[in-house]
Amino acid sequence: MSSAEHVPVPPQLLAGRRARILVVDDQPTNILTLHRLFEDEHDMFMATGGEQALAFCRSTPPDLVLLDVVMPEPGGLAVCRALAADPVTRDIPVIFVTGVDDPDGEAACWDAGGVDFITKPFNARTVSHRVRAHLMLKQQADLLRRLAWVDGLTGIANRRHFDDCLRDEWNRCARLGSPLSLVSFDIDHFKRFNDSQGHLAGDDALRSVAAAAAGCVSRPGDLVARTGGEEFAALLSHVDAAGAATVAEHIRQAVADLAIAHPATEGGRVSVSVGVATVVPARDGDPIELLAAADRALYAAKADGRDRVRVAPALAEPALSR
Repeated sequence: MSSAEHVPVPPQLLAGRRARILVVDDQPTNILTLHRLFEDEHDMFMATGGEQALAFCRSTPPDLVLLDVVMPEPGGLAVCRALAADPVTRDIPVIFVTGVDDPDGEAACWDAGGVDFITKPFNARTVSHRVRAHLMLKQQADLLRRLAWVDGLTGIANRRHFDDCLRDEWNRCARLGSPLSLVSFDIDHFKRFNDSQGHLAGDDALRSVAAAAAGCVSRPGDLVARTGGEEFAALLSHVDAAGAATVAEHIRQAVADLAIAHPATEGGRVSVSVGVATVVPARDGDPIELLAAADRALYAAKADGRDRVRVAPALAEPALSR
């Protein structure tokens, strides 16, 4: 999960782009009708089956899903429940489009996690108003999440968001048997920098380091966060130790290339020490072990002279599942 992906875009920026709407229906005529209704205002996408819809939502999360209830397996209710269960897709609002017009059918839509439902045959004006209302609610919710998840000084993810993503990615990698890597880094002798250059310069340095690190992480599933005063972390899903070490070195070099003067150090410029740890998570394991291993590698980098990368020994699953 990159910072750009994990931190939603606020409404004032969304105003500059068209919303993405996914229409899911096994009847092409129904898709075509809804496509024509919204194509002038929004970017429209379509899926004719549940698995296709789930794959699209995971790779390119839309702003809203218009979902038929009655489809070949998995049906609309199962698709909605799957979206709600996945951290990547759980915040996508789903409006059911259904031919069922009875209390039990409506209750099933609500219970599955839908935010609204439209009964066929539908009124175009009613559909337009409901879609507009739920897109606005989605934008407002995204802004609130952004305010809660973003570090106010640097603009990247904060510790709260990092902790949430670490837990989610740990569980995801455990299900898939994939490696999860953590790159932990901080600015060398930052107190000396503040003492010699002043706190305003220190804030500027923090912002520059955050931006440089974020620029080294571009995959949708990755995240760069500020986890403490001058402390940062990059969470890399499905990346092994060698790949994580490469990212870590890119971060170290990107900060060095900033060439921010730091007279109170031997190198004369701002640098970072970096620790890397990797594990294939166990289902009953604890992410704190990964954090601790990355911290030990970071301390080793500092002990070896700073401005360098150190990689922790491979973590074994038994140590993580005790």
